[in-house]
Amino acid sequence: MAQTITELAFDDLDAPPVVVGSRNWIIPAHEMENFFFPQPDWIVDAVHEKIISLKGHKSKTDHSAVRSLRLNKEGV
Repeated sequence: MAQTITELAFDDLDAPPVVVGSRNWIIPAHEMENFFFPQPDWIVDAVHEKIISLKGHKSKTDHSAVRSLRLNKEGV
């Protein structure tokens, strides 16, 4: 979806699309779902870090390009 948005609406975007999704893992047991499936905090943190700074918000997760490249290299 992010690729399609970028291709079709690039000139209308205020920032590049941010992908917030589950990791490339085997689906874990239900006790681990909060670490696997996207959580509301992940979305708010991604907006804060990549699109617009939210006043008084402190990110709990890292959505930096460095981390993204590292995870992709590790296959996660």
